[in-house]
Amino acid sequence: MINFGVFLWDGHCKRRFSMLAVFPIIVFFFGATPALAAESAHGFDGSLLGLVWITPFVGILLSIALFPLLFAGFWHNHYGKVSFFWAIAFLIPFAMEFGVSTSIDELLHTLLLEYVPFIILIGCLFTIAGGIFVGGNIHGSPLMNTIMLATGAVIASVVGTTGASMILIRPLLRANDNRKYRVHTVVFFIFLVSNIGGSLTPLGDPPLFLGFLKGVDFFWPTVWMFLPMVVVASILLAAFYLLDSYLFSKEEQRPFDPTPDRPIYVTGLQNFILLFALIGAVLMSGTFDFGVVHVRNFEVGVVGILRDVILISLALVSLKITSSQIREANSFNWEPVLEVAKLFGGIFITIIPAIAILKAGEAGVMAPLLQLVTNVDGSPNNVMYFWLTGILSSFLDNAPTYLIFFNSAGGDAGVLQGSLANTLLAISAGAVFMGANTYIGNAPNFMVRSIAERHGVPMPSFFGYMGWSTLFLLPVFALVTYLFFV
Repeated sequence: MINFGVFLWDGHCKRRFSMLAVFPIIVFFFGATPALAAESAHGFDGSLLGLVWITPFVGILLSIALFPLLFAGFWHNHYGKVSFFWAIAFLIPFAMEFGVSTSIDELLHTLLLEYVPFIILIGCLFTIAGGIFVGGNIHGSPLMNTIMLATGAVIASVVGTTGASMILIRPLLRANDNRKYRVHTVVFFIFLVSNIGGSLTPLGDPPLFLGFLKGVDFFWPTVWMFLPMVVVASILLAAFYLLDSYLFSKEEQRPFDPTPDRPIYVTGLQNFILLFALIGAVLMSGTFDFGVVHVRNFEVGVVGILRDVILISLALVSLKITSSQIREANSFNWEPVLEVAKLFGGIFITIIPAIAILKAGEAGVMAPLLQLVTNVDGSPNNVMYFWLTGILSSFLDNAPTYLIFFNSAGGDAGVLQGSLANTLLAISAGAVFMGANTYIGNAPNFMVRSIAERHGVPMPSFFGYMGWSTLFLLPVFALVTYLFFV
């Protein structure tokens, strides 16, 4: 994923591979916002597609789920090739059926307007947050771990789920480096910090930012999502504390703590300034309109280009002004973000037919699914809005999924914030909360898992993680359904 910029750094953050000569071209052609992608007039007619076209998408999901279990060595060395294979398995038949020109349009539309802006934002957050080091010996007791998870959930709505995850995952891992049982701590971290904590502002999670661009008030999620978020987070924090206390009591003799005993301190504070500048750039892209430029058949927002130039510049500044010692102390390397880039590249491409079918609405083969969100009398079925948005967001990109159901509910931000506010709440909560259901539900999930594994935590498989989410999340979501949407 670090292909968003002009430098690749090795483990000591010193080696450079320059792409400086082509950088302005990359920024110009790749610099649109995901929201513009979703709102573009361009769009393949999904009513022409049958369910067979989602086979490559199912294939890449099963590869992510099964290959690490059955062919671990092969997967570790070749997961990028597997992702590429499934992308080609969609693109070649698609080109043969609908023409090369159409397939190029769909590929460019997805890569230039959706995937690359996604990579730029994730990569910049990863880079800047990786320059912040929380040192000292934080002892991973049940109470301290719970406090750290709660803190991460709170700041996720300010700096985004990716930013909060990258700032806190390494301190949390160091705090528990002498604990025998650590998997549950990382799993609950993904639940709370990488997903549910981003519920309260458009900065927290991409679906809410799309809502902001569509006219939803900036503080609407703060008001309406606050109580559901508090209910979910409180239950999960209580469950974590009880589970961690039980497991802590079983660790009668913990290994020697490798972290030197020293007061807590923070270095790399200059990166907080860059982080807030990044937030400002994202807000700017949703507030101003500087017109568009035309690239092939697409309209690219100038404000999106400007935002992405700013983000890349901030990441480069972070690499320049942050000492190599800080990144070494954070065990900083590019592998987590490269893994996301390679796997999500395949996912973004193979997901094209699934999104097109959903966008076709009643004309597509998934029409019966979309009809479930409307009652017989024509009123919205908020229970189904919550669960369908959530389930699809667990496996598809939650941003376009949010937008599909937003439009299914009428697409008028004024009405959705007024008489249909509970419907908008159901869509928003489903998209944000249920991104925690799988590793692919939200990009930080994969990054946190990768970092944890490189710190020696044996993270569960794809299905193993879903076992955790089924056990702890689905009952809580059922309660949310009863409290807010029945």
